[in-house]
Amino acid sequence: MTAAGIARLAGVGRAAVSNWRRRHPDFPQPTGGSETSPTFALGDVEQWLRHQGKLAEVPLRERVWQQVAGHPAGAVTALRYAGSVLLLVRDRPAAWLELAALGDLKLSEQLPTALESALAARLGEHHPVGIPTTAELAVSSALLRGAAELASGRGAAHVYEFLLGRHFEANPRQYTLTPPGPAELMAALGEGSPADRHRPRTVLDPACGTGGLLHAAAAGGGTPAPAVLGQESDPDLAALTALRLALHSDARVRVHAGDSLRADAFPDTAADTVLCHPPFNERNWGHEELAYDPRWEYGFPARTESELAWVQHALARLRDGGTAVLLMPPAAASRRSGRRIRADLLRRGALRAVIALPTGAAPPYNIPLHVWVLRRPGAQASPAPHVLLAETGDLAPAGRDKLPWQTVRTEVLGAWEDFERHGTVEEQPGRCRSLPVIDLLDDDVDLAPARHLPPPAAGSGAAGLADVHDRLRSALRRTGELTPAPPAGPGDP
Repeated sequence: MTAAGIARLAGVGRAAVSNWRRRHPDFPQPTGGSETSPTFALGDVEQWLRHQGKLAEVPLRERVWQQVAGHPAGAVTALRYAGSVLLLVRDRPAAWLELAALGDLKLSEQLPTALESALAARLGEHHPVGIPTTAELAVSSALLRGAAELASGRGAAHVYEFLLGRHFEANPRQYTLTPPGPAELMAALGEGSPADRHRPRTVLDPACGTGGLLHAAAAGGGTPAPAVLGQESDPDLAALTALRLALHSDARVRVHAGDSLRADAFPDTAADTVLCHPPFNERNWGHEELAYDPRWEYGFPARTESELAWVQHALARLRDGGTAVLLMPPAAASRRSGRRIRADLLRRGALRAVIALPTGAAPPYNIPLHVWVLRRPGAQASPAPHVLLAETGDLAPAGRDKLPWQTVRTEVLGAWEDFERHGTVEEQPGRCRSLPVIDLLDDDVDLAPARHLPPPAAGSGAAGLADVHDRLRSALRRTGELTPAPPAGPGDP
């Protein structure tokens, strides 16, 4: 465990741990890590804290987390083992209770067969979660029993979310997370009409990462819950995401490892919704080997336009009339190298809305990302004549920790639903407008909302100007009252 883990265990700050190391010669020595970030053995630290009267008992959740973080095969492997057992606890509690009554050796011998059956039932035959062997489980019995015990009080999904959250927090540079605010907004934009929400639906994320978008879609309501399909290039992350989604929903879950652009795991899928937070600014996305791919229906993307490759992949995996919602860097709306593809998306009615989010909404946090809403045109449908442009940056103060997502969500969904219902929206200066597609088909095809929205009205319109007028008159009158009379001149009476 790290110094941060010791601090969390004892309920103190990291400075206190550093102070203990300096002041107490008997403080446990590091067992690994580096000079700037040493690691310590949990048992030694626990014993020292208890001897010093700084710890009555290690909370179970902290003990389980430290067993994950200190697992000899690594935290990712430990999370895979723990998630597999938590899924067994959730879906087949009686089977787990029988296994838990066994000794550690017997448990490690019989558990692989039970896990293989439970995982295949929920994730399909070709899931990315490897089945641990007896030897691999032999060193994990305390972790597995602890996770299952924790789940009996908090629920399996809650426990796994806690463990995953701690892992992501400890490795912030290793994972690109889609925060709950934008994930829930994107899922809501992709739900379709109210009628669509009450029939079986399929949601696909071809670059699912940690599963934030698919989790938001599964949790967003609708009966029955949508089936969720995902693909992730990192096999370890694909396994963790598959377990996360299966623990949170009874719906069909299928997650595969692999690069969606080069080796699509769902080539015959016609999803109702595609949600995607694709990798940004990738040069090695397959430009050379995919030159003649049939997915480039709107034009072959330049090497620098990986995001437009993901846009076309998403459209290719939709049913006619299905909706795709992608998180995009703002440059994708205006780079000259992508103008021909953007123009064709507009002409054929595939691109329906571009929404600018506040700065700090999602990584990278220093730029205001865009959300693109697209719809796969039907064979008989006429291209939509307008596109919705919306700006939400003025709704939020600086700093991602203070973003008012409920306000952003209400504004965006209100404008989108009006646009869907009427084909246009009432113009709101600085906020949103529906623009004829023909007006965007110039040499630049710049889709940045800020370029096309009229500036917000000064003050509060006529009422605001009247108020300013009244206050100015009052200030002038008061100034006159307070100004001393000029001194009398020689000829004044």
